Formats: sequence, C-alpha cells, structure tokens
Amino acid sequence: MYNNNNRNMEMSKRTQSSAMAIFLVFALFIQHFSAVQSIGVNYGTVADNLPPPAQVVQFIKDKTFIDRVKIFDVNPDIIRAFANTGILLTVTVPNGEIPNLTNIRYARRWVNEHIKPFYPQTKINYIAVGNEVLHWGPQNLIDNLVAAMRTLHQALVKNGITDVKVTTPHSLGILESAKPPSLAKFRPGWDVGVLAPMLQFLRETKSPFMVNPYPYFGFDPKEIDFDLFRPNRGYYDRFSKRSYTNQFDLLLDAVFMSMKRLGYADVDIVAAETGWPSQGETFEPQCTPANAAAYNGGLVKKYNSGSGTPLMPHRKIETYIFALFNENQKPGSLAERSWGLFRPDFTPVYDVGIMRGGQSSQPVPVPGAPALQGKEWCVPKAGATDAALQSNIDYVCSQGLDCSPIQAEGACFNPNNVRSHAAFVMNSWYQSKGKADYNCDFSQTGFLTSTNPSYGTCQYTS
Repeated sequence: MYNNNNRNMEMSKRTQSSAMAIFLVFALFIQHFSAVQSIGVNYGTVADNLPPPAQVVQFIKDKTFIDRVKIFDVNPDIIRAFANTGILLTVTVPNGEIPNLTNIRYARRWVNEHIKPFYPQTKINYIAVGNEVLHWGPQNLIDNLVAAMRTLHQALVKNGITDVKVTTPHSLGILESAKPPSLAKFRPGWDVGVLAPMLQFLRETKSPFMVNPYPYFGFDPKEIDFDLFRPNRGYYDRFSKRSYTNQFDLLLDAVFMSMKRLGYADVDIVAAETGWPSQGETFEPQCTPANAAAYNGGLVKKYNSGSGTPLMPHRKIETYIFALFNENQKPGSLAERSWGLFRPDFTPVYDVGIMRGGQSSQPVPVPGAPALQGKEWCVPKAGATDAALQSNIDYVCSQGLDCSPIQAEGACFNPNNVRSHAAFVMNSWYQSKGKADYNCDFSQTGFLTSTNPSYGTCQYTS
C-alpha cells in the first residue's frame, strides 16, 4: 500500500510539473508575441500629396504594427480618423497657444473644442504643449510653458478627462553635454528655472518627460556604426563603469542622469522623435536608404526587446519614429523631405520590419545598393493610379518587350501588384529606348530616380 501511494504521489508531482512547464512555455510565448512588433511613429503633414487621413489610419491599422501615433497639431480630420481603432494618439498644442493656455477659461474652451468632441472614441493619451519650446523660444513661451501645462491639466480634469496626460517634447539642446552620460546635466538656468518645476508637475500627474534624441544630428563619420546600431567597438563610461553599443542608449542615459541630478529619476522618459533620412544632398552622404533602414530597423528591434539602457535596464522606453511619410513641402535640404518610412502611396521607402505578415507592400531598394554615378531608373510616380499603370504595362508588353520577368514564376513577379510590375516594365522600356527622358514620361506617370529599385533576384537594367 505504501509503495502504491508513493508511486501515485510521484506520478501526480510529475503531472503537475509537466503542466507547470507547459503553462510557463505558453505564458512566455504569449508574453513574447504581445510584447514584440509594435512601435510609435510621428505623422507629419507638411506635404501636398498625402492621402486622406481615413486612408492613412486604415493603412496603419491593417498593414503595420504601429500602435501609437503622434501628430503636430489638433487636426480634427486626423483625430476623428483614429476613433475606435485602439491606436494611441498624441496631439500637439501649437507653440503660439502657450501664453493663452495659462488662463483656465481659455484652457477649458480649448479642451471643449479640440479634445472633448473626440474623447474617448479616439484614444488620446498625451497632449504635447508645444514642441521643443526651450530650443526655439522665444522667452515668452518658455516663461509660460509650465503654467500652461498645469492649467491645461486642470481644464482636462474639470471636463472629467483624467486619463489624458499633459507633457511637452524637448530637443537635446536642453543638455549641457551628453558624454559621458553619467556626468550629463541640464543647461544652467533651464535646469532649476524651468525643468525642475516641469518635472515636479510630470511626477504629480504621472506623465512622461518627452525628448527627441537624434543621433543623426550629431553625426560623425568615425562613429557611423555606433549611430546605426551596427557592430562597433562601443563607448565605455569610466565613471559609471557602463558600456554602450549605440548612440541612442547613450543619449537617453544622458537625459536620465540629468533628471536624476534634479531628483526626478522616477519620471518616465518617452523618445518622442527619432529617425534617419533616406536621401540627402551631395553634402549629406550619410542620408541613404541603407543607413535609414539600419537606424530605424535597429530602433524597432531595440524597442521590442525591452532591454532598456545601461543605466535603465529592462525599462522599455516608449519610442516614436520620425516620420510616417516623406513630406515634400518641408523647407531646407533634400534630407528634410526624406525622413519618411513610407511614400504617399503607402509603399515603404525601405524595410524596417513593421509590416504585418513580414511582407513589404512594394519592393524596396536593397540595403547597401547605392545609386551609381550617372545611372537612372524609370519608376512610377507616387500619385499614379493602378489603371494608368496597367495601361503602361499593356502598352510596353504589346511592343515586343520581354515581359516574362513579371509573369508567374518570373524573377519580378512578386510582389504581385500593378505598381511593382509597372515599375519593372517602365524601366525596361526607358532603358531599351536610349534613356531619353521623354521615354519615362508615360503620360506623366513616370519619373527618373538615381536610387536603384532592384530587390532580391529582380534586377532592373540600367
């Protein structure tokens, strides 16, 4: 009897152990897939060729892993488009409104007009009061910033809105220095005069401190791999005894230490803007699709790993890539118009692993395949319709050109869509006809690019 009982108890223990093991594996599986594959993005609109907000939001929801979006205004069409999507939205108060928002009556009217009509159907989680106010000024805005944040928070509460946090994004110009991160501190004057009372407000309201860490703006050719999350020799902070493998972590830890010096290490940090442009002028050689893909792709992997930074281990820093689209009306060099992950027709500029199903909706330039001097390729314009592009395919293929690469089992058949197939045949036509510019017109649906559109086994002639 004793042996049978003992045997039964042993079997029961084994069964329980097996069940527990299965449960733990399942829990880890669920945790893994619920934690990965998400990222935030900035949705800028300084362009005249962007699709309507409803289409943009549907694309984000259906085709990408983007789960939070930040906009730079309170555009009602955009805010309304995010209703009932579950996507978190940050809206921005224009800098010029800051002095007005120190008045509670004005602040309540502002909430009634710009927030209440859309809440809670649209999941507004943050209101950013201005953008990089300390960096750009003028002094009147800086002096009123914290008061405006407090008053806007009061206006939200008086309207029964308690889960929308008020904050403001900063450029890293607020730091006196970033290296080594353990010795970083805020600029004198701003530290005690503005940032300490701001951090006190953020602590009281459990709101995050937003910063815009851009390794791109501190670009040093000697540190390019350190900037782009590529293998590198790293940076060792001899004061904290911490090693850094990338610039992004270093900049965030510099912010963290600056906050800690003021006694606010407990306030969460949000990386509200960061990114890398994919094109630039001749004096901006660091702006390439390969570099942009390396930086933003590395950023997505880092965010989803939840690894934190050397001084903030296992702390998942909420991150927003700049930007969703290339914006063709931004002033400045070509780089300023080339921050987007996507073109206005929703095709990715390069792949960073945020498309659902792991597939890009359009072939993208092969990382490391730079434009060759003097070579150009003919591709469809962003605004060209599928009907027009299908006409281009029909015409070119009826003229005796070899269209077998875009047919089933051809090297350029996948992705199987009109735009991809049109790009290949339009370029083949242009190249075969002596490369005259007018042979890439296609009733104004084609244009010439110096970026090689080849991908995988699909090689475009040049």
